[in-house]
Amino acid sequence: MGDLIDLTRTSKSGKLVTGPPLRRKNAEVRSREYLTSAEVDRMIGAARKVGRYGHRDSTLILLAYRHALRVSELVSLRRDQVDFKEGTLHVNRLKNGVPSVHPIRGPEQRALRRLFREYPDSPYIFCSERGGPLTASTVRKVIARAGEEAEVGFPTHPHMLRHACGYFLASRGEDTRAIQGYMGHRNIQHTCRYTELAPNRFKNFWRD
Repeated sequence: MGDLIDLTRTSKSGKLVTGPPLRRKNAEVRSREYLTSAEVDRMIGAARKVGRYGHRDSTLILLAYRHALRVSELVSLRRDQVDFKEGTLHVNRLKNGVPSVHPIRGPEQRALRRLFREYPDSPYIFCSERGGPLTASTVRKVIARAGEEAEVGFPTHPHMLRHACGYFLASRGEDTRAIQGYMGHRNIQHTCRYTELAPNRFKNFWRD
């Protein structure tokens, strides 16, 4: 997602007219559309230290990254999708994606348990003070701010966390079909973009 810029022009009468905002191309804003695991870790740490909702926001980034969640999937997460006994998260995919059940590890379970204690009355995992689900706009602001605080070096947005997950799994050499299922892709071509970026494809090219 590119940044918005204002389009201001001069009319025939000499008056300044501001048109609708233009969206700059992604390549003009950042050199890549994914985050590294180190950058995500810095963003989680930064979010934890900023504002009144540090734990909620850092947990939000953690789950979005580890489960390759789109922003719409993230804000719609409900408590009944979490099974602490089995250590799983039921992931409902949007955009015609394939749902799946993901394991949730210790750091996620601890973060979620604390979050549930802090917001005991909401059916949603990530909620506002009133108990309703966060808006996609709020999530975008949280992640943009975390990227700034973590000094990532370019504007960050929620979908970069989904890309970060795919890139990380591919760079570890995980099976492409398994990554496809994890990310909910119906078409494996959408998964192959991550294996194409994985540096381990070329690790034996030079043997100095």
